[in-house]
Amino acid sequence: MSATTGSARPAADVHILVIRHGRLLLGLRAGPGYGSGRWAPPCGKLEPGEPLPAAAARELAEETGLSADPPLLRLRHVVHAVRDDGIPDTHLGFFFEAVGCPGTPHVLEPGKCLRWEWHDPARLPDDVLPYSAAGIRGAFRDPGGISLYGWD
Repeated sequence: MSATTGSARPAADVHILVIRHGRLLLGLRAGPGYGSGRWAPPCGKLEPGEPLPAAAARELAEETGLSADPPLLRLRHVVHAVRDDGIPDTHLGFFFEAVGCPGTPHVLEPGKCLRWEWHDPARLPDDVLPYSAAGIRGAFRDPGGISLYGWD
């Protein structure tokens, strides 16, 4: 796909990297939609008028019940992606690390997530969403950097 394909403005989404004892929280996605049966960190779309850190804290709470203070979320990586589900569009994924985020994650959206598990970020499961994997790897290999995913 070329840079001229898709919408003029990319959609924005947030991904939250909760790391404890060197392990990364991933959810097994459910439902008939995109990514079903694959692993991904808590994530979601930015709402109109919402600052990125607030969106990340909101999505984390909605999906897991974990609380994060938006000013303590650290931007670790950005991914500029061409969608890989056949829709001609692009989006920007902002990968934040949740710092000081105690508690036990719970499945609060069972239609979207089957379970939460802790994984070694250096050895991600084979069935992690490729777009998510690009952001996770970028967060650890090039903190503060940007990756391109799906571009020619």
